Amino acid sequence: MKLPAPPSFRSRRLTASVRHVAELAKEGRYEEAEAEARACEAAARRLWRQNRRLRFTWYARTLATTLACVHGRGDEVLAEMETLVAELDGTAGSLRRLQLLVRHNRAAVLGLQGRHAEAEAELQSVLRELTHHKRVAAVWNVELVVLDSLAEALCGLGRHEEAEAIARGNQPRAEGAEGVEGTGAALHCTLVRSLNGQGRFAEALAEASRFTPKWERGHAGKLDLVTAAALHGLGRDGEAEAAARQALTCCETHLHPSHPRLAEAPALLALITAGPGTPS
Repeated sequence: MKLPAPPSFRSRRLTASVRHVAELAKEGRYEEAEAEARACEAAARRLWRQNRRLRFTWYARTLATTLACVHGRGDEVLAEMETLVAELDGTAGSLRRLQLLVRHNRAAVLGLQGRHAEAEAELQSVLRELTHHKRVAAVWNVELVVLDSLAEALCGLGRHEEAEAIARGNQPRAEGAEGVEGTGAALHCTLVRSLNGQGRFAEALAEASRFTPKWERGHAGKLDLVTAAALHGLGRDGEAEAAARQALTCCETHLHPSHPRLAEAPALLALITAGPGTPS
């Protein structure tokens, strides 16, 4: 998960509220964090007029929709993100970078809906525009998030070799940096998924076992799922079933009921328990 960098504003109360949102998100308390972000938006509308208000309300809405997406409720805020993208069109500087983050989130949701070609096209466009912001600090970690989503879209399109190249090539950047642990974990899982997609199950399992990512609620069940797929591909269905059941339990405990992973886990479990076969 990549939260937007806060804009500059004068209200000490709103500054404290934004910091509280970030802490709640870090702890995985997404529901509370989103509610706080919505409250910040409402407060900004009351406090300021014209550009100051617009600048902060755009930020607060981006923050809220990002939290909804990571919680698994991207479908609910897709229309809101479309509106945000339109409202931020033609802006420059930090607001333009804010729009790029919203566009990434929208594309990630499209990918989760199975609209992989649309997601790829949007993510490629975002990456091209990010090259114009390279001189700005912290843009590189947004780029890593976008690259992981692009690799996921490519997996969805069956272009697993391309996805592997992206995940493998960028994973060291994420693993060796502070503040992007979640992105490193995401790239790690995407790499395993791309190897599974190529039928390279032994390599996938070795990669899945290489390290244990720092816990982040938004990634609940993700590594267990790709591990289960690798085990199933190797014919180790007893272990695969255990991993898939662990993934399902983890998803049910930590994710919103509408999260796509809560459909993916039972589907994989059904495939494993149906007998020998190769995961898709």
